[in-house]
Amino acid sequence: MDVFVSGVGITPFGKHIDYSLKELLLQAARDALKDAGHPRIDAVFVGNFMGGAIANQEILGAMLVNDLELGHIPSLKVEGACASGGIAIRQAVIGILSGIYENVLVVGGEKMKHAATDIVTQAINAAMDNDSSEKNAGLTFPGFFGLLANRYMYESGATKEHLANVVLQNRSYAINNPLAQFRKPTTMEEVMQAKQITDPLGLFDCSPITDGAASVVLSRNPSAVKIRASVQVSGPTNIQDLDSILQIPAIIHSGKLAYEQAGLGPSDIDVVEVHDCFSITELLTIEGLGFSNRLEGWRFIEEGQAGLNGKTPINTSGGLLSRGHPIGATGTAQFVQIVLQLRGVAVNQVKNARIGMSQNLGGTGAYSVVHVLERV
Repeated sequence: MDVFVSGVGITPFGKHIDYSLKELLLQAARDALKDAGHPRIDAVFVGNFMGGAIANQEILGAMLVNDLELGHIPSLKVEGACASGGIAIRQAVIGILSGIYENVLVVGGEKMKHAATDIVTQAINAAMDNDSSEKNAGLTFPGFFGLLANRYMYESGATKEHLANVVLQNRSYAINNPLAQFRKPTTMEEVMQAKQITDPLGLFDCSPITDGAASVVLSRNPSAVKIRASVQVSGPTNIQDLDSILQIPAIIHSGKLAYEQAGLGPSDIDVVEVHDCFSITELLTIEGLGFSNRLEGWRFIEEGQAGLNGKTPINTSGGLLSRGHPIGATGTAQFVQIVLQLRGVAVNQVKNARIGMSQNLGGTGAYSVVHVLERV
């Protein structure tokens, strides 16, 4: 049995003062259902990380079922930190492959901009092992990825300018994306002189706090886009458990399994959305998924291989760094961008895109979800 994508929907990403979390989820869901032709939905899966913590709102699945008038169907919320949206899609795929469901609605969303930065930061830190010596020593997400960036620069010969190249590449895509949070052009000088968050990562190297939602309708009924692979793996949650801090096991293993499931390799992928929560994360993911050699992801960017005319266009939506990172929506938004690419109607359209991949990371490598899609 195959699983197809019959509908997609996505809201603008950024600050939504006048919309609640539920309203954002409903907007994306309604757009996806309309795009799919309003099929009978058998289940709803919601990707969300901090609705309870900062929006004081749970029971998201049941609320969507009720407000969308979908009847007495099952629903649930899926939490996997920043990979919540990707995991929700993966669970929908499993439900269809099991034969239980014919059409499943997946919605990912987050409402973050209304809360104070310290409140959001505290909520985000729930995605770390808070019972570990590392957390008790004060490690944060910027601290973790800053540590990786410093070691990467030491081993690879890359510089802060090469990290900035990731930012500039993704911003060049976001400029053309009307749904992106940051569409203003920037320069190397501006990126390099921005406020430092943690050495060597500056403000532009870190994904922003964002509101937004994205949705997909998956079906066993044929459509223009088919899922070739759907993979989720778990990985170490502490630095001390890594064999190398420059190789995130969840990324590597999820990519390997996805290629095996799809019967493809990195050279077969025409367009990719990867989880660039920080600029260094994109470089490690490019390498972990096999698009470049180890410690050469910075060369891949510098040489323009991630550009529209490059070997493998990456993050044509603008990525988390510029499109925005509403945590529960990120995995679904990546998936939506790949679907639009394969339909031939995406912003920054890749010519003749036939095979696409989305990779969604959770925590410091606690989860990685990879989907490979094909235009049929």
